[in-house]
Amino acid sequence: MSTPVNVYEPYRAGLPPLGEYGRSLWSRRHFIAEFSRSQLREQNYGSVFGQLWLVLNPLLLSGVYFLLIYIIGGTGDSNRYVHLTSSLFFFYLIANSLTGGVKSITAGQRLILNTAFPRIMLPISASVIAVFKFIPTLIVFFVIRTIIGAPFSWQMLWAIPIFILGVLMGLGMAITISCINVYFRDIASLLPYLTRSLIYLSPILYEASSLSDRIRTLEIANPIFNLLDAWSQVMVYAQAPTLSSVLISLAWALTIFLIGTYFFLSRERDFAVRL
Repeated sequence: MSTPVNVYEPYRAGLPPLGEYGRSLWSRRHFIAEFSRSQLREQNYGSVFGQLWLVLNPLLLSGVYFLLIYIIGGTGDSNRYVHLTSSLFFFYLIANSLTGGVKSITAGQRLILNTAFPRIMLPISASVIAVFKFIPTLIVFFVIRTIIGAPFSWQMLWAIPIFILGVLMGLGMAITISCINVYFRDIASLLPYLTRSLIYLSPILYEASSLSDRIRTLEIANPIFNLLDAWSQVMVYAQAPTLSSVLISLAWALTIFLIGTYFFLSRERDFAVRL
């Protein structure tokens, strides 16, 4: 039986055959899972202390923020802390996709130059890692809200589609920024400032309902604003999110994912030259 031959043609912008590309990607789903686990072990999350720090880091950060809010604002209650913790944990789901995805292509230089595979597997793995990191924090959050005595209801099942939207948005951002970083390497240095700015511009340190109507008109410019607001309504108050929050979040998630994926796939064959 003859050995398959890969033919590398000169780069030309355009989408690859999507059907064949999708089948190739699906056939490597087990590799994506194992690659993500190996990356987690490399980051010391395979140990007990590594997993403990994964929870302690955002938990301590939420405690510091809550203390600042109490000192500056002079008010603070259990619901405020539950909101701050839940929103911060969920924010890190998206932020970890961004920080993991930004260098996923450039860091995989040797793999890209020596192996033929769908390059989009690398930012997908970054998003899978972000989900793995999020799960322990979700367990800790439910322990916190149970101790505080926050209400439970069937409306909390809305957390499932909102979580899926968060994963989709994080994946779209990871795919987009990984491609941008191939052409503009300085974007990785700017990313910490971007994520820090998103913390202050999103309803994490405050609730969306506390904002004036004039300020809330600007919320549509923040892709994660309505997503975090919907998450807080479900996880803190056990209420169904507003339809507008879900639809706006869905529109943002699909837009970022589709545009980022198109940009990535149309430039994928150029990565080896740029690296």
